[in-house]
Amino acid sequence: MKQLYIDFISNTVGVVAWRVENTLKLLSEGATVPFISRYRKEMTGGLDETMVAQIKVLSEKFNELDQRKTSILDTIASQGKLDESLREKIESCVDSAVLEDLYLPFRPKRRTRASIAREKGLEPLARQISECITDDPSLEARKYLNDSVKSVEEALEGARDIIAEQISEDAVIRDYLRRSYLKYGRIAAKVARSVDSETEQAQKYRNYFDYCEPVSRAASHRVLAILRGADEGVLSLKIDVDNDRMLDEIYRRVLRGKRSPAHQTALQIDYAVEDAFKRLLHPSIENHTIKCAKEKADIESIRVFGDNLRQLLMSAPLGQKRVMAIDPGFRTGCKVVCLDSQGTLVHNDTIYPHPPQNDKIVSMKKISNMVQAYKIEVIAIGNGTAGRETEAFIKRVALPEGVKVYSVSEDGASVYSASDVAREEFPDYDVTVRGAVSIGRRLMDPLAELVKIDPKSIGVGQYQHDVDQTLLKESLDSVVESCVNTVGVNLNTASIQLLSYVSGINAAVASNIVAYRNQNGPFSSRKELLKVKRLGEKVFEQCAGFLRITGASDPLDNTAVHPERYELVSRIASDCKMTVSGLIADKERIKSLDLGRYTSQDVGMPTLKDIVEELLKPGRDPREGFKVLEFSEDIRTIDDLHAGMELPGIVTNITNFGAFVDFGIKQNGLIHISKMKHTPLKLHQHISVRVLDIDKDRMRIALEPVK
Repeated sequence: MKQLYIDFISNTVGVVAWRVENTLKLLSEGATVPFISRYRKEMTGGLDETMVAQIKVLSEKFNELDQRKTSILDTIASQGKLDESLREKIESCVDSAVLEDLYLPFRPKRRTRASIAREKGLEPLARQISECITDDPSLEARKYLNDSVKSVEEALEGARDIIAEQISEDAVIRDYLRRSYLKYGRIAAKVARSVDSETEQAQKYRNYFDYCEPVSRAASHRVLAILRGADEGVLSLKIDVDNDRMLDEIYRRVLRGKRSPAHQTALQIDYAVEDAFKRLLHPSIENHTIKCAKEKADIESIRVFGDNLRQLLMSAPLGQKRVMAIDPGFRTGCKVVCLDSQGTLVHNDTIYPHPPQNDKIVSMKKISNMVQAYKIEVIAIGNGTAGRETEAFIKRVALPEGVKVYSVSEDGASVYSASDVAREEFPDYDVTVRGAVSIGRRLMDPLAELVKIDPKSIGVGQYQHDVDQTLLKESLDSVVESCVNTVGVNLNTASIQLLSYVSGINAAVASNIVAYRNQNGPFSSRKELLKVKRLGEKVFEQCAGFLRITGASDPLDNTAVHPERYELVSRIASDCKMTVSGLIADKERIKSLDLGRYTSQDVGMPTLKDIVEELLKPGRDPREGFKVLEFSEDIRTIDDLHAGMELPGIVTNITNFGAFVDFGIKQNGLIHISKMKHTPLKLHQHISVRVLDIDKDRMRIALEPVK
């Protein structure tokens, strides 16, 4: 990669150039972001996953920019207009918008007012006016009268069209306007004239019926809301700027370096500047500004979504328990499934404890029999429709001592149940059974189950359908990949979907791993992976450290120690006159190791410290311990609420304008961002909240955290 780009990336990320260069080299060799950040710390100077990912994104952007430069240079050269000055400007460019400005005068375009004027031979007149050569444009214009130019005014108008187009294609002027609009512009929205503002659709946007704020300070959720309202035809949208200030600056830049024009010449230039701004520049720069505001809002919204998704995926797993999972319902009943400790479906049934059937006695018997027959340890109940009622019903059943009941988020369960993945897993069962299984499994291990669901459907984002879908998918896939590789994956139990997110493994290789496992039984060592079809040395290098084998003959196979360092660990154990297993069992000996003895050209202290950390806690799960939350038994609907009451709740979504909290009824409450200044919140955090206000008409509940 060109040094120009490396320096730019270095400044953007805030690290010295050699760390960027080494990271780019690793990426070019096929290394993944998790692998680089975990196992190549010496090469990158210890860059974390976020920085490596940022370098990767910027390098891809510059690769695309370089290809565009080549295309532009070839096009301009074919026109015979490429001089060294222009070539240097293009090659030194690091901004795609600036690059397109440089190309604009040479871009093939449809017939314009300026091109028509050129066809009439008016370009020399335009040059005399724009260069302030003539003091009397009207007198000069008489020389251009002919069959196609009937009058002096027509000649002057054509000359102004040419000048206006030249001004609109001036890269310096466009750059000034772009920066000014972004810095000083104001995004303004009003209700569209043709819209009845009292309709239900329009009322969703009533906060923006007469709205204006600086583009530079516009929050992402407001920008996306305004753009959605504009797309639906409810709102009209524009960018307001100080037109006089813009015109004065353009006029000064047009005349810079030229002699002072005569009055009539200045007047013609003034007309051309105003026309260039209103007809050509403002619409273009306004669209660019809206696009930039949208891109900024997309990035921020996706960041919030990604943060929430990470917290959700890293939620504490309950672990391997025998689970009864219930997908609640009223009319259609509650679907009940029983899962063994591996999450395998062993039984399913339907109960009808609620109206209209209201068959509580039979339902209780069924639940009691299933709990005993399948030795159920935990009951998971979906938190959707009839969730609280079903939870209350289950708690009235005489359950064996120790059986716990949990409320589990249903977000995305219906999406999973209708997916190809679910049909492949459970071809003989309908969507209700699949949905219930998903509810149970996500209690056992949220990460392993939620990777099967499109992240957009998990319910932890804001405006996820309005943002750039390609960027959203790339970002969320990166979050899932990061979480999967941070936790590590059990090679002998992981699904194809979970394996697909492991560093270096794609869907095809994941399928081959599962096929090999099904045919040959559980993997006994990491090295056995090399027998899997299409899993060569390079893929093995990238994935092996993130895969775990519980009970393997080599204890390092159940740690994050990479196989390339097994020999080093064996040497350390040998120096201690111990086996590797013995060393792992002796925590004090591990803590007292003189790591300086084992540094080399390839292995530095970062890698050695990581190895020690793994030896101290082999196979550790970085996710927090599981916690139980019980909602208030007295609160079932919004009618049970009153201002001032305090309730236990769980954070279900975090946005730029606040946090949503589930406290046991159908409607979540909102803690506004202004109430969170001194109380930072995380997804799935258990908190106490105080009810501030209840709007039953709009079904909105305002909350504040109880300190």
